[in-house]
Amino acid sequence: MTRPLQHIVYVHGLWMSGSEGLLLRHRLARALGAEVHAFSYSAVLHGMDEITARLADFLAALDPPRVHFVGHSLGGLVLYNFFERHASPPPGRVVFLATPCVASRAAEQAGHAPVIGALMGRAVAEELLTRRERRWRFDRPLGIIAGSLSFGVGQFIAGFDEPSDGTVAVSETRLPGASAHLVLPVSHAGMLVSARVARECAHFLAEGCFRES
Repeated sequence: MTRPLQHIVYVHGLWMSGSEGLLLRHRLARALGAEVHAFSYSAVLHGMDEITARLADFLAALDPPRVHFVGHSLGGLVLYNFFERHASPPPGRVVFLATPCVASRAAEQAGHAPVIGALMGRAVAEELLTRRERRWRFDRPLGIIAGSLSFGVGQFIAGFDEPSDGTVAVSETRLPGASAHLVLPVSHAGMLVSARVARECAHFLAEGCFRES
């Protein structure tokens, strides 16, 4: 069987395994004729250094001629750190889905509770509990999709007074240097089962822009 010309690596968010993105991955594979892989990690057990090193090994085993990346929530920050710390993989594009690029008000508030803070793990503490200045300066286009349907436990924890997906505020998803930013009426988890999100994600990976703007 002929190998696909391009591959997509999906990186999940906190407390997920990759299986929650099965429908999104299926839609991307069908839309782009690509092979889609789920990279799994534990933010609770491992820090970002180890997670990104494992992602580097994961890619080396795939040895793809072309590779795109899709990161949901914390998965986007895994990708950001991967590009910071490792040599650039083969060419391709990147999409962040509801990634808190600046910080996460919901994570900050939840982190005050010792039990929840412990369950978040080191990677979350490193990336989300302290506001950081980030800029996309890597040699591959980045598209960001944020949600504006406030449905989720994070809405009650963070007490958002601005548009959010119920877990992450739209303002928290904005990253200087990104090629495009799109806000859709979806929740944080609902983003993964939305046909509209999948279409926009596939369009950006194929063309470097969103259909809607």
